[in-house]
Amino acid sequence: MDFLQRHIEALIFCSPSPIPVDEIQKCLTEMFESEVPTDHILTAITELQSKYEGDDFSFALEQIAGGYQFLTKPAYQSSISILLKQQSQKRLSTAQLETLSIIAYKQPVTKTEVEQIRGVSCDYSIQKLLEKELITIKGKSDSIGRPILYGTSDKFMEYFGINAISDLPQPKDFNTEENQIGEAKD
Repeated sequence: MDFLQRHIEALIFCSPSPIPVDEIQKCLTEMFESEVPTDHILTAITELQSKYEGDDFSFALEQIAGGYQFLTKPAYQSSISILLKQQSQKRLSTAQLETLSIIAYKQPVTKTEVEQIRGVSCDYSIQKLLEKELITIKGKSDSIGRPILYGTSDKFMEYFGINAISDLPQPKDFNTEENQIGEAKD
């Protein structure tokens, strides 16, 4: 089982994005020229997750966006934040984040619908989100002019560390008192 575990570990390590179990299985089946049972893969992954739980490692094996990926542990957040600050050109602007939020919650949605909600033009934000591959074109609307429909991508889920759109916080999860600006008048 250690042999299988090391191969799975190598596949997860070198994959640039979360790798699903079925993709791991396809790689292993081709390599070993024999079907590798899913339960053997899942057992090996569970053992790997246990291995990386300890304090000996600064990273852990996590299930994210429908696959598995090595991620840095929260204890190392401060050093990682310095690195990320230095790479700030990759961050999302407020306009991009607002546009992305609307697309995530209303998808599939047209640019016009996003602009109606935001109240400003979203051309630049949508273009940048497409370039960063956080949104994708999901098709065309049946309405007049057949505008393009946008939705979130798998990279969106990876970026925000979720497995499905249903993992996004719902409006009922927000406490209105915590989100108030200013003081209430009597």
